[in-house]
Amino acid sequence: MRAYDHVRSGRRVEEPEGPLPAASRPRFVPIQPQRAHEYVAEQIRRHIALRLIKPGESLPPERDLAVTFGVGRPTIQAALRLLEAEGLVQTRRGRAGGTFVSDLSQDGLPTDELILRVASRPKDTEDLLTFRRIVEPAVARVAAEQRAESDIVAMRRAHDGMARATNEPEYMENDTAFHLALARASHNRYLAATIEEIRMGLNDAMTLLPETDAWHSRIAQEHEALIEAIAAGDADLAERIMTVHVANSEQSLRAVLRAALRRGMEVIS
Repeated sequence: MRAYDHVRSGRRVEEPEGPLPAASRPRFVPIQPQRAHEYVAEQIRRHIALRLIKPGESLPPERDLAVTFGVGRPTIQAALRLLEAEGLVQTRRGRAGGTFVSDLSQDGLPTDELILRVASRPKDTEDLLTFRRIVEPAVARVAAEQRAESDIVAMRRAHDGMARATNEPEYMENDTAFHLALARASHNRYLAATIEEIRMGLNDAMTLLPETDAWHSRIAQEHEALIEAIAAGDADLAERIMTVHVANSEQSLRAVLRAALRRGMEVIS
């Protein structure tokens, strides 16, 4: 044993000589570099998960995607094959062909696959709801303190898009755009990335929400109030409104989770 002069509770503490136990040593793993087509696939996958590309909507042509990502068409083709194998996109041939985001619904009703996906990870959904309740009101506060005029324009554009939406995928796309625009108004990339991750994790459950005119009207009123508070730079008010908005949403999402768990058991049996 080798003595050190650390003093804890008035006593001299001795620490063992020699290497650390195996369990205490850092565990390093080899880095697996992401190949170009995997990077492209991940970017498209995130847009699909965030409903920024709607079910049934076509992706840009391969040549346009190649220009956007700065890669060759073979890389784009490899990425699309990866996404198709995951069931996220479908390729259609012919004059009206292209690559389309797979539909998660039929006749506007959620499929059992979507319900099972929500029911398969209840703890993740619970944790995300709690995390959102803590984080998003704080993000609204920072947004009110840091927003630029362009941020207010982006929020209003998404808000107006929700009002003009003629179907639920379009409504969800603009609802997501609203929350991301609000998060970007914080001008803090970590806060913006956090809201994006929360939204990605909850979007399946949000898709299952039973949409009604009353539901849409309440969301519209809360979003409008958020825009006004953030535009006025009223951080306290923005935080309070977002707290109410998140609480209302959480109550509905917890009901969806309970229903999905019951339906999931029925599908499995």
